Amino acid sequence: MAFRQRREKLRSILNGAACIRPGSVYDATSIRIAEDLGFELGMFGGSVASLAVLGDPDIALITLTELAEQMRRMSRAAALPVLVDADHGYGNALNVRRTVQELEAAGAAGLTIEDTLLPQAFGQSGMQLIPMEEGVGKMKAAIDGRSDPSLVVIGRTGAASVTGLDDAIVRAKAYEAAGVDALFFTGIQNRGELEAISAATALPIVLGGAPEDMAAPDYLAGRRVRVALQGHAPFAAATQAVFETLKALREGASPKSLKGLPSSELTGRAMREADAKARSSEFLGLKKP
Repeated sequence: MAFRQRREKLRSILNGAACIRPGSVYDATSIRIAEDLGFELGMFGGSVASLAVLGDPDIALITLTELAEQMRRMSRAAALPVLVDADHGYGNALNVRRTVQELEAAGAAGLTIEDTLLPQAFGQSGMQLIPMEEGVGKMKAAIDGRSDPSLVVIGRTGAASVTGLDDAIVRAKAYEAAGVDALFFTGIQNRGELEAISAATALPIVLGGAPEDMAAPDYLAGRRVRVALQGHAPFAAATQAVFETLKALREGASPKSLKGLPSSELTGRAMREADAKARSSEFLGLKKP
């Protein structure tokens, strides 16, 4: 029931009139911080999943098991709805169906399935797409794979920057007809492209990055964009902070002299220390401090 409530919250965002910016999350601590700060939605990107779990670039090395387990950890830690980048579904349409089952069980509020050819084909550089017909099969398999009808399935295409705007629209309309709940576009370069896509389709739109002149939430909302990603700066900032801290310690700085460390109050809130103490008192008979 708790997972369904998260999925219904995501659906209310997609069915609403506003465009929201999700918080990029990748582990139990980051999702709790995003929740505490009031984000309506978390975004678990494929690139940060690969970095957080493997320390590898976004080249389809992470497995479904690893992705789902990380999502499961976040679902346990916080009630914030999370949209998961499920890449190509880790294989063909039958693998997509399994991907949906695993991420649904792990507590995802929604997931995206894309038509990128992954992993990269031998001897080929640059992004390539699978045939549209195969993409349609993947979308149908994704929908068939969910047991909770409130789980959000989003069809994603990067065709705009690979095969052109016209192909992106054809693919989007085909995925729409297949029954997905929303459409995710990457590679949109200008307002004209977004407006053409919005005019040709009917479903809510998720936008994966856009030029600065398209960043205004009111403008995006008017083109039916309900979720607009803004990259994964939190993980980048955390990487820089870890580097600077370890570098200072390696060079002889004392722990007490380090700058930029969280307060004990922030750390305690992130680890839900008050809840743990209350449970220790109730269940273990420990006295509250």
